Amino acid sequence: MASRGANLVLSRANRIKATLQSALEATALEIDDVSYQHAGHAAVRSTAEGETHFNVKIVSPKFDGQSLVKRHRLVYDALAEELQSGLHALSIVAKTPQEAEAGAAAK
Repeated sequence: MASRGANLVLSRANRIKATLQSALEATALEIDDVSYQHAGHAAVRSTAEGETHFNVKIVSPKFDGQSLVKRHRLVYDALAEELQSGLHALSIVAKTPQEAEAGAAAK
């Protein structure tokens, strides 16, 4: 007998989180759906899901030694399938664990 949870369809936010966690071994990850801020935009109206715009804050050791552009490319590459199926826009903050720690200490 299959478990009930296996039949649930994950939201785009949950799929993004799972994908980034797995692909980039994130030590910290925040996903915020800000699609409501773009409710009148064509990209939002053209998808049934309505989950099209997200803010992503991610900390990953895989970003060590990578430029900001390369970090963003790693995130976009990991989310290629979502981008092809209705994800329209990402705002990305991508840090190494050392950068995140230094930022937390400065507060």
